[in-house]
Amino acid sequence: MKRKLVIAAVAASVVIGGGTAVAFADDETRTGAAEVRAAGPVAADRAEGSTANSSKATAAEVIAAALRHTPGTAVGADREDDGADAGTWHVDVVQADGVERTVAVSPDTGKVLGAHRDTDDADNADDADDADDADDATDDAADARADLAALKGADVDAREAALAVAAKGAVTDVDLDDDDRATVWSVDTAKAGEWQVDVRTGKVTQELDD
Repeated sequence: MKRKLVIAAVAASVVIGGGTAVAFADDETRTGAAEVRAAGPVAADRAEGSTANSSKATAAEVIAAALRHTPGTAVGADREDDGADAGTWHVDVVQADGVERTVAVSPDTGKVLGAHRDTDDADNADDADDADDADDATDDAADARADLAALKGADVDAREAALAVAAKGAVTDVDLDDDDRATVWSVDTAKAGEWQVDVRTGKVTQELDD
């Protein structure tokens, strides 16, 4: 009789509260208690997870994926605007050997599609001039060393710069800019303009047109 009363009481509380509950009745007459566990939070967690999984990969996630595939220092990331690779992210990574490689990452899944050594004449595959190829490789190596030198002592990397600007708008491009006195990350957004992130202080400022 006590068990029936406990279950009835639990059912009534669920109807009044509008939630889902599971009751566990104690058959022992010495307790006559019931344990109630709400199922609401679990359902909420699953809903949040499915929403996150359905969204496109962010710039920060893309850079992280590229570095897991090709360890090194990310010096830039940009999303292709047109052509067969439209929408695909290209992340430039300088490895420990000083070689810069470009890692292609899917904007939908955040998975790495491939990687290749970055050269200035990558679009000119038919160029058979070995001397020019050697010069290009030398220039690329020099650029890679310059990027690493500019980032020496930096506290903010490319991924962190993308995260810092993400609150302003969807990030579409992250580039290292060391032309001025201060080395900064130049970060483009889809609708909120261009921003600069100081590599040492992390200070975010909007880049205004001259």
